[in-house]
Amino acid sequence: MSVRVKKKTYQRGVWSEKLAALWLRLKGYKILERRYKTKVGEIDIIARRQNTIIFVEVKARPTIAQALESITPTMKRRIGNTAKYYVSHNDVVDCDLRFDFVAVTPFKIKNIIKGRFFIHHLDNTWEQEA
Repeated sequence: MSVRVKKKTYQRGVWSEKLAALWLRLKGYKILERRYKTKVGEIDIIARRQNTIIFVEVKARPTIAQALESITPTMKRRIGNTAKYYVSHNDVVDCDLRFDFVAVTPFKIKNIIKGRFFIHHLDNTWEQEA
């Protein structure tokens, strides 16, 4: 993969995460962290709504099906481990935990400029095993 393609992919991810965070705020979520990185993994968005901490994975793909297919068991495990790290290193007490997914489709920078994109927010997309 060329440097140019990597840069474009990175920019697409950043834009998608910004859109997802805005969407979640409009739905009443408080954004606690964006692009939360640790030695065990990364979570795109960590949000809170009432008594629930939500760990959100964001994907930009041509279709929602392709976005959902991109979430692998390994990725879920890594996000789960990062969520455990977050809970253990922050003051998270008596909160429910949830794993959500946001897909931005069809994603191209020109679609954002023209307002031609969709945000799909799937609550409680998967369960994390203890």
